[in-house]
Amino acid sequence: MNKTFNIYCDESCHIEHDGFPFMFLGSVSCAYPQVRRHTQRIKEIKEKHRFYAEIKWTNVSSSKLRFYMELIDYFFDTDLKFRALGIKKSAINCEAFQSSYDDFYYKMYYQLLNYKIDTLDHYNIYLDIKDTLSAAKVRRLKEILNVKLGTFRNIQNIRSNESLLLQLCDFIMGAISYQNNDVHHSNEAKVAIIEKIRRHSNLMDLSHTNYNSKLNLFFIELR
Repeated sequence: MNKTFNIYCDESCHIEHDGFPFMFLGSVSCAYPQVRRHTQRIKEIKEKHRFYAEIKWTNVSSSKLRFYMELIDYFFDTDLKFRALGIKKSAINCEAFQSSYDDFYYKMYYQLLNYKIDTLDHYNIYLDIKDTLSAAKVRRLKEILNVKLGTFRNIQNIRSNESLLLQLCDFIMGAISYQNNDVHHSNEAKVAIIEKIRRHSNLMDLSHTNYNSKLNLFFIELR
């Protein structure tokens, strides 16, 4: 029997010359019938902790640390899965392959999404609207992913405030990016969240490729 999955995607430090050593593309996924349940449960956790803002890594503070900790607990207790691609930007050499940074960007998205895909199932892809180029990004991604006709059924932009699962992706990917891009690690709340992710996933190193099915990190070695 065919199954349908939703995949919510976001990006971190993906601008070519933003001064950060690593760019990340990440996704949170789950079976389509579970989307409503996860959304409702996260809403309940927000209400419990009187958290009324959008869930974003940049908003993490000590005052709401209990909320963030329970959110991590919830993620690891469910069928939700996270995957991220990490790329060291200094190793990107588009000129050597006569391509552009945009071409490279889409190739990386292909690598992110084309992982353990069952061609008998269907996948809905949702990307965060970042700027005026978001619509063009969706069109290009549809072209690239169309190699598996019918598998990626729907690819569209949504605003982060429309999806708690997209916000969850931003939150977890922000933690991975912070671990790899911020050398100071001066925010105690963020450090505590990262430590909790490590304990839950049994991954003490969040800076290397792993084969964890729940929290999969893949750092691409460019040549």
